[in-house]
Amino acid sequence: MIVINNSERFEDNYKWKALVALVIGTFMAPLDGSIVNITLPHISEAFGAGIATVEWVVMSYLLVISSLLLTWGRLGDMLGYKNVYIGGFVIFTIGSVLCALSPTIWALIGFRAVQALGAGMMMVIGPALVTSIFPPHERGKALGIIGSTVASALAFGPVIGGILVNYFGWRSIFLINLPIGILAICLAMKLLKPVGAAKKQVFDIPGALTIFLALMTFLLAASHGQQWGWTSPIIVGLLTASILFFIMFIYFELRVAQPMLDLSLFKIRLFTMANISALISFMSHFCVVFILPFFLYEVRLLDPAKTGMLMAASPLVTLVVAPMSGTLSDRIGSRSLSSLGLFIVSLALLLLSTVQADTPYLQIVFYLAILGLGSGLFQSPNSSAIMGSVPRQRLGIASGTLASMRNIGMVLGVALAGAIFTTRLQVYYSDLMTAETAGHIAETLAFTGAMHDVFLTGSILAVLGVLTSLVRGRGKQLADTVNRR
Repeated sequence: MIVINNSERFEDNYKWKALVALVIGTFMAPLDGSIVNITLPHISEAFGAGIATVEWVVMSYLLVISSLLLTWGRLGDMLGYKNVYIGGFVIFTIGSVLCALSPTIWALIGFRAVQALGAGMMMVIGPALVTSIFPPHERGKALGIIGSTVASALAFGPVIGGILVNYFGWRSIFLINLPIGILAICLAMKLLKPVGAAKKQVFDIPGALTIFLALMTFLLAASHGQQWGWTSPIIVGLLTASILFFIMFIYFELRVAQPMLDLSLFKIRLFTMANISALISFMSHFCVVFILPFFLYEVRLLDPAKTGMLMAASPLVTLVVAPMSGTLSDRIGSRSLSSLGLFIVSLALLLLSTVQADTPYLQIVFYLAILGLGSGLFQSPNSSAIMGSVPRQRLGIASGTLASMRNIGMVLGVALAGAIFTTRLQVYYSDLMTAETAGHIAETLAFTGAMHDVFLTGSILAVLGVLTSLVRGRGKQLADTVNRR
């Protein structure tokens, strides 16, 4: 008979209560990213703004989050994870109210950047808090629940957004964050214990500034390269500036006593290879997320609501699988599960590359479900391996690095898919017109052909991710050893 004393029972109760507070923040940040997409036509109509302007409602949010993730991770290690997490929720809630009150489209774009400041803080600190609260043998399970929360936000965001916009207008998607934010802040203040604060730490301002500028210029170029032209002066200038800022960042980090990013972490093979695997995973996944909705809308003529429901198949499966894979990784280790997950992602992309204009919807849903299965198997074990591979005083920066890989992977996936699709579409269409194929048929065949090439590229990327996952070492033993430092 095993006897559990009161202090152990208290800790056991605490970690699950704390997870409830973290789940709310984890849900809100990606929800707000996905919920806005469906409201863009309404925002465009309300302000009389064109698509080129309205897209910055999404882009400002993405760029600010992605460029500051490492900064928030470092601040979490310095100031304490609880403080940064609650501060993030306060900023996010205030930013949401300001978005709802926006008098102009440019005010909305600016307030979305404010909102992103808080969302990024929550996004980074959540995994660091989970890793600091849960023991190694339960870390995968807890991170699996976090992964399921993100998947549910991505799956239900468009549905929730559609309902709110239809009945209460586009401003309601931001106002709904006010009561939820107040509740979450109160819960976090009550339930979370102070953890992670390091004494006598100095914030690396040059490092923070240069990495922000490096990521901002790189992501801006990657996200607009297809639209503005990869050889245009502005894109070349942005990429050149990004390289220079990255060089300056490394220069500063090698010379300061307390760097923004401890580059020695990349000597840990598990940490480095698992982060590369995460980057590749999101690149391959977002080839589908970006291209398939256009196929369903332009070729299959589905309305946005039905498209959203069909696309939800992947995150819904991830929602179910992620906690189970996380729990299993606590028992058998993460390497085999993560590698298997990416292999299944590759298989799903290969199957999706066979989709035609007359492929049954149920078959497409099945392929997307396979994609969600692979993603769910990969994400939780891989995240657990990354978070368990670093010393506890570096959990914030590890979480920030992982979140950066995720967001950079999303942007690169979209950029890669867009570049391949546009290039191959022109080639296929030109060949079909030369063969004197009818106009509409030629357009459909060219579209599907270009889409197939995108998915095949994503499949090859996922296979590369399998290799990087396999060579990273035995994560479970290493992670547990490092966390006992």
